[in-house]
Amino acid sequence: MRFLRRSLVGLFMFAVTLGLLAYAGDAVYAALKVRWAVSDMVPPARERVFAVNVVRADMQDVAPVLTAFGELRSRRMLDIRARVAGTVVELSDGFEDGGQVQAGQLLFRVDPADAQAALDVARADLAEAEAEQRDALRAVALARDDLAAAEEQARLRTQALTRQTSLKTKGFGSDAAVEDAELAAASARQSVLSRRQALATAQGRVDQADTQHDRAVIKLAEAERRLADTALYAGFDGTLSNVNLVEGGLVANNEQVAQLIDPTDLEVSFRVSTPQYLRLLDATGALLRADVTATLDAYGADLTAEGAITRESAAVGEGQTGRLLFARLDPAAGFRPGDFVRVDVREPLLRDVFVLPAGAIDAAVTILVVDADDRLVQMPVELLRRQGDMVIVRAEGLNGREIVAERQPLLGDGIKVRPIRRAQAADAPAAPETIELTPERRAMLIAFVRDNQFMPDEAKERVLAQLALDRVPAHVVERLESRMGG
Repeated sequence: MRFLRRSLVGLFMFAVTLGLLAYAGDAVYAALKVRWAVSDMVPPARERVFAVNVVRADMQDVAPVLTAFGELRSRRMLDIRARVAGTVVELSDGFEDGGQVQAGQLLFRVDPADAQAALDVARADLAEAEAEQRDALRAVALARDDLAAAEEQARLRTQALTRQTSLKTKGFGSDAAVEDAELAAASARQSVLSRRQALATAQGRVDQADTQHDRAVIKLAEAERRLADTALYAGFDGTLSNVNLVEGGLVANNEQVAQLIDPTDLEVSFRVSTPQYLRLLDATGALLRADVTATLDAYGADLTAEGAITRESAAVGEGQTGRLLFARLDPAAGFRPGDFVRVDVREPLLRDVFVLPAGAIDAAVTILVVDADDRLVQMPVELLRRQGDMVIVRAEGLNGREIVAERQPLLGDGIKVRPIRRAQAADAPAAPETIELTPERRAMLIAFVRDNQFMPDEAKERVLAQLALDRVPAHVVERLESRMGG
């Protein structure tokens, strides 16, 4: 009985255990079903809103600026060459590289002894030719008088012949007297011919004397020119360059000894592409006299000069493209021929256009416009110019609307945005225009400027004056330190 009772108790406990396990499994399964049901529910989707910087597009008239680079050159350059060969006996004090000379100033003189001797000989030859000319004129006068006398004698002989002939006709003369008169008249006529020939010879002598006189005058002028060529004078105010002459040195004929440059009469030559060149033509195809500004980077103190385009090159150089243009510059201190400058050309005015940030336009030449519901609308535009980080476009219906200033890959047509306008972005602190320098930093910058051999004196003075201020312009410090490697 005890065995049966224990068996029943064990069976009961086994059944209770199975029931509890079944109940626990059912509870776990119910919990899993609830969890599975919750995970299958899709939460409601929310539209993503992007914050974008926007700018207002205002229609305006803009004169685009074309930027190129070119080289300065002087419009007046003169090669100084020796006109005669010889020894240099006199040299101007300012005849050296960088020497300033004035128009009409003596530059150098070659030994004039040989030229002076040739001039004296030419003068003597001229005096001899003038004497021969006077003798020939006197000979002509005498020949004319001799001819007049012979003609008078021939006239008398002819009258005597006429008289003898008349007497013979009347019976009072003889044949012998008539023959003698005829012979005398013939001899007188022959004498007239001889005198005429003598007069022609005298006149030919006059012509020869005139020719010799002209030759003597030409030789005298040539001798005077050769003597004048021994002294060379400056043709205009300018600066000497490439001087290779010393006093006492020998020079050959037509040898180049220096170069005279006018540093105040400058022009800049620069090359532009063919599309840029076409924008500088008027309706007739002529080149516009557009205004230009030449800028020389002078270590923080940029040198600028205004000017205008004057002409273009007649042909494209071998291996070159585009067009070579020339612009004459107004006088400006600090510029020198050979400087490499940036040239800004003001193009003709574009009317009814928009100036937008360059990041607002994509490769398909479209922009994104914010509509009244703060959604983006894609709009095509006509790209006219690129000006640094700005673009000039033309579009219909864009005036007064807000556009996205910076395109992003996530932005597109119909996307909801939160515009950030310029007034909201203006709260950021602006970069300071001037800064204070420590004594060590100021001394380092001043030493760099003073030791720089490539900076013009005018630029040095301007930069040093700025560095002496309590607060120095920030862009000047930044540019100097970038060249120092700091």
